[in-house]
This record gives sequence, C-alpha cells and structure tokens, in this order.
Amino acid sequence: MPEITVRDALNSALDEEMARDKKVFIMGEEVGEYQGAYKVTRGLIQKYGKERVVDTPITESGFTGIAVGAAYKGLKPVVEFMTWNFCMQAIDHIINSAAKTHYMSAGQIAVPIVFRGPNGVAAGVAAQHSQCLASWFGHCNGLNVVAPYDAEDCRGLMKAAIRSADPVVVLENELMYGQTMDIPQAALDHDFEVPLDKAKVMRQGKHVTIVAFSRSVGWALEAADKLAQEGIEAEVINLRSIKPLDRRTIIDSVIKTSRCITVEEGWPDYGIGAEIAASIFESPAFDYLDAPIERVTGADVPMPYAKNLEIAAVPGPENIYNAAKRAVYRSK
Repeated sequence: MPEITVRDALNSALDEEMARDKKVFIMGEEVGEYQGAYKVTRGLIQKYGKERVVDTPITESGFTGIAVGAAYKGLKPVVEFMTWNFCMQAIDHIINSAAKTHYMSAGQIAVPIVFRGPNGVAAGVAAQHSQCLASWFGHCNGLNVVAPYDAEDCRGLMKAAIRSADPVVVLENELMYGQTMDIPQAALDHDFEVPLDKAKVMRQGKHVTIVAFSRSVGWALEAADKLAQEGIEAEVINLRSIKPLDRRTIIDSVIKTSRCITVEEGWPDYGIGAEIAASIFESPAFDYLDAPIERVTGADVPMPYAKNLEIAAVPGPENIYNAAKRAVYRSK
C-alpha cells in the first residue's frame, strides 16, 4: 500500500475539499503565512489566498465566533485550534452558538463548521496543554465528535466532517502528525469518506475486546501482538467516532469475546470507557460477560511536567496487556 504521514493525509483532505467547494475556508492562528503550527495547512495560503486561509490574532473566542456566524450564512469554516486546550476560551461559541442552533432554530439554520486541532497527551507541556477533551465534547448534544487514528481515518473523517451540515469536532493528536502509515489506495480517492458514526475493527479476535481511539489504537494493536504470542486473540476496535458512539460494533464484539478492555488517555471519571461500560451493561452483551470490564486510562491527576512523572501518568501497551491478561484469566 502507499505510505503517507498523518500530517499529509490531513493536508491533502483539506486541499481537496477547498478545491471542491469554494465555500470552505480555514481560520486560526498561524494557519497561513507560518504554514500551520504543525504544518497541517502547509501550502494552502499560496494556493487559495488570504481570503480562504485566514490568519487570526491570538483570540480563540473572537475567531470562533466569526466562524460560527459565517457558517450561519452558508459558508463552511474549518477552525484550527493550535491545541484543543485553547478551545476553552471559545467554549460558549462551540456549545451554545454552534452545537445547539440547528435544534433551537427548528432546523432552519444549519451550522456546517469543523473545529479541528491536536487533542490529548502531548510531550513536556504539563497540565494546561496536555489533556484529552473527548469526553467533554462527547457529552454535548448537537456535535459530531471524531478522533482519527491513522492516515485513512484522517483523510476520510476530515472529508466527511467538511461535507457535513452539522458542526463536527475533529480531535487529532500532536504526537501522530509525523508518523508515516500505510493507506489503502481507495482512501486516496477525492471522493473517499469515512462515516462519522462508524467504528472499525482493526484486528479480529475471540478472547477479549479492546476498544480504543486516537493514539491509543496503536497501543492496543501492540498489546494485541504481545497477547497473540501467548495464544490470546484480542479483537481491537478503533472507535473513530466518539459521538455518536457505534455501540452496535462494540456490543457485537463483546458478545463474541465475553470480555472488554477500554483504553483512553483521559481521566477515568466520567470518561469514554465509562460510557462504553454502561452501554454494555444496558445491552444483551451484559449476559455474555465472563469478567469485569477493565478501563485503562490516564492517571487521575493534572499532567505532571517532569518526564518520569509524565510517563507514569499516561497509559501504554503494557497497561493494556496486563488488563487483558487479568480479564482473560478471571471468571465471573
């Protein structure tokens, strides 16, 4: 298969959608002349000009409000947050102005807007710049929330998000941008899309289900490789979509394997894993469980700055492997 970096997968999707639809424009800090803080928007201002690749002051509340107003009038803004940690300056516009308007207007006002940028654990940037906000946005009605893992996800989900009539939150990962990944030839097609509501089974298995999203999918696949050496076949699910959650794929897998591990970088309380567990408890899959559901999460502390403490606060393949071993060798 061809190879492409996650950064270039996102860049190519943005480029193709801007060429396809003149209503699409990008707005954010350093997206233009600097070519993007993480070079995701590299080359786009040279191709489409300053009216469609708009550099803004450092004012998330200001440019997000402008973008929401533009979406009300039929344009299709793509708002880049240099990191999702900064979105809190604009949370009123994201939730009260973008997410709720279609409902509050009785369907008369669509809000076709994409909010995107790096989410989750970064490296060496401490508590205010290194956290996962997936469960925050997954809680909010009116938003679609997606978290791509590989290059195929990035191209397909970004294209689907831009083409959606509703606001979409795209939670990328800073530490994934430079990774080179295989991509199916079909995913390079200009019309390729990934549904905004469908998970993907990355690896088939029969002994334990591992559900992950974003960077943690890679950890789950590493753990599955190690488990396979011991004869334990783990089924790995890449959520792709946080909201809506593809409960059907998860439930079908748990009915098959009778065990479930959830993985996320975020804190344990009120997290994505908790929602998945509740969904299983409320479904026919509950009767098939042969062991308690295990949640692998970040430590329940603000992200430390010291490198050794940062490593201790973030889950990884070994945590997933140990949780799966516990699940497989426990009974009801």
